[in-house]
Order: sequence, then C-alpha cells, then structure tokens
Amino acid sequence: MNFVKRAGMSLGARKSKTAALLAIFVVLCTLLLGGFLLQAAAARQEADAQRVIGVDVTVRQKGLTPALADELGASDVVNRYNPRLPVRAAARGLAPLTSDAPQPGGEAGEPDQAPLAVNGVRDAGLLLPFSYGSTKITAGRGIGPEDADRDIALIERRLADRNHLAVGDIVRVLSADGAHPMPLKVVGIFQDPTQDPSSWTPPHELPGNTLYVPMATAQQLGTDTGTVGEAVYRIGSPDRAERLHAEAERVLGESGFDFRVNDKAYQDQVRPIQQVGVFAGLIVQVIALAGALILGLIVTLQIRERRTELGVLLAMGERKWKLIGQHAVEVAAVALPAVAVAALAGQLAGQSAGDALLGPQDDTPSAQHGAPDPGAVAGPTVRVEPGTVGRVAGIGLGISLVSTVVPGIGILRLHPRSILTDSE
Repeated sequence: MNFVKRAGMSLGARKSKTAALLAIFVVLCTLLLGGFLLQAAAARQEADAQRVIGVDVTVRQKGLTPALADELGASDVVNRYNPRLPVRAAARGLAPLTSDAPQPGGEAGEPDQAPLAVNGVRDAGLLLPFSYGSTKITAGRGIGPEDADRDIALIERRLADRNHLAVGDIVRVLSADGAHPMPLKVVGIFQDPTQDPSSWTPPHELPGNTLYVPMATAQQLGTDTGTVGEAVYRIGSPDRAERLHAEAERVLGESGFDFRVNDKAYQDQVRPIQQVGVFAGLIVQVIALAGALILGLIVTLQIRERRTELGVLLAMGERKWKLIGQHAVEVAAVALPAVAVAALAGQLAGQSAGDALLGPQDDTPSAQHGAPDPGAVAGPTVRVEPGTVGRVAGIGLGISLVSTVVPGIGILRLHPRSILTDSE
C-alpha cells in the first residue's frame, strides 16, 4: 500500500491523538505568526517614526548662505530641513509692540525704523522652539516648503492682539531701508512663552515683534543677500549623522562650522519600537526550537507505541525510509490546516495585540507645534499577508520534518524479528 495513503488511514484511525497533535500545531503556528506580524508592524512603525520624528541636526557657520543650506539639504540622508534667515523690517499700517519700561537716559530716542524681527524659513515645523513644543501655533497653520513662492506670514499672538489681526488678514511691511513694500497674508498665529523683558528693550528684540515668512520673502526684505543664522536638518536615525557630517564638510569646508545632533525624541520613541521588534524575533526563534523539541518527543513516543505495527510492515517487506516518510506525512498533514487556523486567528486578533504591545505614537513634533503632519505616526498596522503565512507554513513544515526524521533514525535500527518477538 502507498505510504501516503497509509498515513491518511492512520490519522483517521487515531482521531484523538490526531486532534491533540493538531491543537499543538495550532498553538505553535499562531505564536509564530504573531511573532512575524509583530516584527512587521514594528518595522513599519519604526520607518514611520524615523520619517516623522527622526533626528535633528543643527548646523551653524559664519557666512552660511541660503544656497549652501539648500545644497546640504539636497543630501539623500536628509528627510526635511529648514534654514533660518533673520532680517529686519519696518511696519506700514501695523503698530509694533514697544517696551513698557522707560528708555535709559530719561529721554525717548529716535523711533526704531525697523522694529520687526522677520525670520525667513523653509519649514517652520523644524524651528527648535516649535519642535520642542515650547512655542505653539494657536490659530491657522505653519509655513512649509510648498509656501516658497507665497507672500505669507506667521505672527506672534501679542502683535496680532494689538492690531486685531486674525488668520486671513493682510499685514504690510517694508524692508529696513523702506525701498521694498510687501503685503503679507497671515496664515498662522503662534504663542511664544517668553515674557516681555522688565527693562527697556529695542522693539525688534521683543518676542512679540517676531514674524516668520518664506525664505524668498525674507530675501526681498533684506538689504543684502543675508546669511543664515542656523539650519536644522532632520535625518532618519542617529547613525546617519556621520554621513551628513561628511557631506557638510564637503559643502561647507572641513572646519569652521558647528554641528550638533539632537536625538532625544528619537531615543524616547523609536528605541522602544526597536526593542519590541527584537523581542518578536526572539519569540519566533524560541517557538521554532521549542516546537521542534516538543513534536520530536511526541513522535518518539508514537514510534515506541507503534513498534508492533512497524514490525509487521517491515516483515511484509516495507522499506524503512517509507516508514519514516509515513510519519512525516502524518505530521505535515496536521501542520497545514493548523497554519490556516493560525492565519484566521491572526486576522481577528492581530491588530488588538499590536496595539497592546506597540501602542499609538501620537506625541510627534508635528502635533506638538500645532501643525499635524499627514504622515504622523499612528498606531501599528497589523496585516496578515500571504508572504507571512508562507513563512509560517515553511517553518511549520520544517518543524514537522525535523521532528519526524530525527526520531525516525531509530527506525533504521529496527529488525522485524526482534520487534515481533518482544511483542509476544
């Protein structure tokens, strides 16, 4: 009789033991699938976190121009970047804030012809006060790369309150020399927690007189080409900082610039995700090893229980490798439906398990400064994909093969006469 057909008849005749073997396989395959799903979800969430949170690198250099900052920002290791170009501007039809303290000397000096501190930016979300969450947008939105050609402004709440400005209003400013008037549309209002100084302070140094505009607008307001005060570059992970430093040496020269890496947010949010991924990998390895050992022990006990059956088959001329093949087919036939049951269980319970172990990551820099990023890191997405089920099936069949072939070596030493004599 064909050993495959004989394996099917054996499974049908031993229904209780077949059911117990199926239950063991279902548990093993479910745990294996859970480990793979958790690994994949952690990898996806880590990639999203690297893109959204990342690591901020601040570069400062005397004479750093917007063109050099853009060249460094074009590096393939940079996800986002923001140079800050400080300029002075005069106000037209806009009442700037003034210090309440008396000016030293007892007499009022000449009025400041450029009382507004204007900062040209490319991506306001990367400004350090916004990234850290100390400064927040209370109305409207920030300035992004898509606003490069727009005449818009992000203004401080105190200046907006004094001039009764709201999002959508127009403010008019002049270059410091008064030669370039420019109307700006207010797209956002932010709140700086810095208190007004108690002593007299020039208007352009008051925190309420700060405006943020696109880089091109700041260049038009400036009386010269201007130099960037600092540039912030967001990279995916700390290990990419060395590559960016090498690129900065190429663009800016090997010395004369300050290069600072801030990876606190990355360490706080990405490292736990990586640890979950490593834990899931260890789970898969331990389960595979434990499964092979447990099933190997079960098959060994079954071989001992079926010594008489094996002796009869050997006496009838059945080859020993076919007896081993019969046991392998029996175990594999139970493994395949167990994989299907595990896939169904993963589809039903995988998402809740992923949420419990990984959890949503909502505390992103984008959310902190009031401009939600459409790609912000949300909860983990757990998907049962055919490739993952295939890996589980492959490991399950591998476990079934190892757990039958290794104990089956003992079959090679069996002799039908001794088996039948011992059973009498």
